[in-house]
Amino acid sequence: MKINRLTTIVLLFTLALALPMSTGAKKKVVDIYDLTLDENLAYPEINNEKQATRVQDYQYDMAVALKKKNFDVELMRDGEVIVITLPAGQLFNQNDTTLTDLGKHSLKPLLPLLINPGFYKMLLVMHSDNTGSNRYTQSLTGARVNAVFDWIDDNASVDFVVPYALGATDPVVNNNSIDNRRRNRRLEIYLVPGEVMIQQAKKGRINIKTISK
Repeated sequence: MKINRLTTIVLLFTLALALPMSTGAKKKVVDIYDLTLDENLAYPEINNEKQATRVQDYQYDMAVALKKKNFDVELMRDGEVIVITLPAGQLFNQNDTTLTDLGKHSLKPLLPLLINPGFYKMLLVMHSDNTGSNRYTQSLTGARVNAVFDWIDDNASVDFVVPYALGATDPVVNNNSIDNRRRNRRLEIYLVPGEVMIQQAKKGRINIKTISK
C-alpha cells in the first residue's frame, strides 16, 4: 500500500470533517481509516426517515444497474448499503497478488462511482479460504486488497476508499470442498452512502454520474 498517499488522504479527510457547527463548536472528527469494518458499515447513520427512503430508493436503482453489468450484488442495512462480491479468481491468479488484466477490466465499471468524492464510502474487504496458516492468509489478503486499492488510486480518487484484509476469518461456507473454498476466496466491495449523498437526500434529489446501462 502507498503509505505516504494514505497518510495524505487521512490528513485531508480529517481537515474536511472538522467543520464548524452552528453553535460555534466543532463536529467530532471521525477518521474512517481508524474505524473497524463494522463501524464503517454503520457510519454515517441516516436518522431522518425521508432522507433514508430517498437513499434506499437510489441504492436500489444503483443495485439494479450493477446487476445489469453482471455484478453479484446484495443490499444490507435496510437497503442503504450495496455489497458487490467478486471472486478472487476473477482478480488474481492462484496464490498471486498482482491484479490481472481481467481483474482490472472487472473493476473498471466501478470507477465512476468515485467521481464525486464523499458521495460513496467504498470499503474493500478481501477474504481467502483456510488453506495455509493464519499468517499466510492474512498476508495474502493484505497484499491483494492493497493491489486493488493501488489500482483504484491510479485511476480515480481514493479519498473515501478503505481497505480491509480479513484472511480466512469470515467464510461464507465451510471450507470442506474445492468449490466452497473457491467461494470463500472473494473481494467484497461495500458502497456506503457518504455525507454528499445524505446531503443531497436532504435537499430532495440524489444525483451522480451512473454506470452505463
